[in-house]
Amino acid sequence: SVVPSPAPPSLPDRFRMFRSCEWEVLERSLNILQASDFYWGPLSVGEAHAKLQREPVGTYLVRDSSQGNCLFSLSVRMPTGPVSLRISFQEGYFRLKNWFSDCVVRLLELVVAGTRNNPLHFDEMGGTPLV
Repeated sequence: SVVPSPAPPSLPDRFRMFRSCEWEVLERSLNILQASDFYWGPLSVGEAHAKLQREPVGTYLVRDSSQGNCLFSLSVRMPTGPVSLRISFQEGYFRLKNWFSDCVVRLLELVVAGTRNNPLHFDEMGGTPLV
Protein backbone atom coordinates (compact mmCIF):
# COMPACT_ATOMS: atom_id res chain seq x y z
CA SER A 1 0.00 0.00 0.00
CA VAL A 2 1.03 3.62 -0.32
CA VAL A 3 0.55 6.70 1.81
CA PRO A 4 -1.53 9.11 -0.32
CA SER A 5 0.27 12.37 -1.03
CA PRO A 6 -0.87 15.97 -0.80
CA ALA A 7 -1.47 18.08 -3.92
CA PRO A 8 1.47 17.85 -6.37
CA PRO A 9 4.16 20.47 -5.75
CA SER A 10 5.75 22.56 -8.48
CA LEU A 11 8.97 21.34 -10.04
CA PRO A 12 11.79 21.56 -7.49
CA ASP A 13 14.40 24.24 -8.06
CA ARG A 14 17.05 22.69 -5.82
CA PHE A 15 18.48 20.32 -8.44
CA ARG A 16 22.06 20.58 -9.63
CA MET A 17 22.89 21.45 -13.21
CA PHE A 18 22.02 18.75 -15.73
CA ARG A 19 22.82 18.15 -19.36
CA SER A 20 19.84 18.78 -21.64
CA CYS A 21 19.15 15.07 -22.17
CA GLU A 22 19.30 14.42 -18.41
CA TRP A 23 16.97 17.32 -17.68
CA GLU A 24 14.42 15.91 -20.15
CA VAL A 25 14.52 12.53 -18.36
CA LEU A 26 14.25 14.22 -14.97
CA GLU A 27 11.41 16.53 -15.99
CA ARG A 28 9.41 13.70 -17.58
CA SER A 29 9.94 11.49 -14.53
CA LEU A 30 8.98 14.31 -12.15
CA ASN A 31 5.75 14.92 -14.03
CA ILE A 32 4.84 11.23 -13.80
CA LEU A 33 5.89 11.08 -10.16
CA GLN A 34 3.88 14.18 -9.26
CA ALA A 35 0.78 12.57 -10.81
CA SER A 36 1.21 9.54 -8.52
CA ASP A 37 -0.36 9.31 -5.11
CA PHE A 38 2.86 8.39 -3.29
CA TYR A 39 5.16 11.38 -4.03
CA TRP A 40 5.37 13.82 -1.11
CA GLY A 41 7.98 16.28 -2.39
CA PRO A 42 10.06 18.09 0.25
CA LEU A 43 9.19 15.90 3.25
CA SER A 44 11.89 15.38 5.88
CA VAL A 45 13.03 11.90 6.86
CA GLY A 46 11.51 12.40 10.32
CA GLU A 47 8.15 13.43 8.88
CA ALA A 48 8.18 10.50 6.43
CA HIS A 49 8.99 8.01 9.16
CA ALA A 50 6.29 9.45 11.44
CA LYS A 51 3.69 9.03 8.67
CA LEU A 52 4.79 5.49 7.91
CA GLN A 53 4.96 4.41 11.56
CA ARG A 54 1.15 4.26 11.64
CA GLU A 55 0.88 2.30 8.37
CA PRO A 56 1.04 -1.44 7.57
CA VAL A 57 4.37 -3.09 6.75
CA GLY A 58 5.20 -2.59 3.07
CA THR A 59 3.65 0.89 2.82
CA TYR A 60 5.97 3.33 1.09
CA LEU A 61 6.31 6.89 -0.13
CA VAL A 62 8.78 8.78 -2.29
CA ARG A 63 10.09 12.15 -1.16
CA ASP A 64 12.78 14.62 -2.13
CA SER A 65 16.09 13.52 -0.66
CA SER A 66 17.78 15.77 1.84
CA GLN A 67 21.15 14.52 0.55
CA GLY A 68 22.73 16.84 -1.98
CA ASN A 69 23.93 14.00 -4.19
CA CYS A 70 20.53 12.25 -4.45
CA LEU A 71 17.25 13.57 -5.81
CA PHE A 72 14.76 11.22 -4.18
CA SER A 73 14.40 8.83 -1.27
CA LEU A 74 12.14 5.83 -0.91
CA SER A 75 10.79 5.54 2.63
CA VAL A 76 9.31 2.13 3.49
CA ARG A 77 7.53 0.74 6.55
CA MET A 78 9.46 -2.40 7.51
CA PRO A 79 8.61 -4.84 10.33
CA THR A 80 11.22 -3.11 12.50
CA GLY A 81 9.98 0.40 11.59
CA PRO A 82 10.39 2.87 8.73
CA VAL A 83 13.63 3.08 6.74
CA SER A 84 14.69 5.38 3.91
CA LEU A 85 16.71 4.39 0.87
CA ARG A 86 18.33 6.82 -1.53
CA ILE A 87 17.42 6.74 -5.21
CA SER A 88 20.42 7.96 -7.17
CA PHE A 89 20.38 9.64 -10.59
CA GLN A 90 23.39 8.97 -12.81
CA GLU A 91 23.84 9.28 -16.54
CA GLY A 92 20.10 9.70 -17.15
CA TYR A 93 19.00 6.75 -14.99
CA PHE A 94 17.43 6.48 -11.55
CA ARG A 95 19.04 3.69 -9.56
CA LEU A 96 18.16 1.65 -6.50
CA LYS A 97 20.58 -1.17 -5.75
CA ASN A 98 20.79 -3.27 -8.96
CA TRP A 99 17.69 -1.82 -10.63
CA PHE A 100 17.66 1.23 -12.87
CA SER A 101 15.22 3.07 -15.12
CA ASP A 102 14.81 6.47 -16.77
CA CYS A 103 11.61 6.93 -14.70
CA VAL A 104 11.27 6.78 -10.90
CA VAL A 105 7.81 5.21 -11.10
CA ARG A 106 9.02 2.52 -13.52
CA LEU A 107 12.02 1.90 -11.23
CA LEU A 108 9.65 1.25 -8.32
CA GLU A 109 7.58 -1.11 -10.48
CA LEU A 110 10.76 -3.05 -11.31
CA VAL A 111 11.80 -3.20 -7.65
CA VAL A 112 8.34 -4.38 -6.51
CA ALA A 113 8.27 -7.11 -9.18
CA GLY A 114 11.88 -8.12 -8.60
CA THR A 115 11.75 -8.36 -4.82
CA ARG A 116 8.93 -10.88 -4.94
CA ASN A 117 11.47 -13.56 -5.91
CA ASN A 118 14.72 -11.95 -4.78
CA PRO A 119 14.43 -9.77 -1.65
CA LEU A 120 16.69 -6.73 -1.36
CA HIS A 121 19.09 -6.39 1.53
CA PHE A 122 20.33 -2.96 2.59
CA ASP A 123 22.60 -2.10 5.51
CA GLU A 124 20.07 0.59 6.47
CA MET A 125 17.49 -2.14 7.14
CA GLY A 126 19.62 -4.08 9.62
CA GLY A 127 19.50 -7.29 7.62
CA THR A 128 15.71 -7.30 7.16
CA PRO A 129 14.94 -8.11 3.51
CA LEU A 130 12.76 -5.78 1.46
CA VAL A 131 10.00 -7.70 -0.31
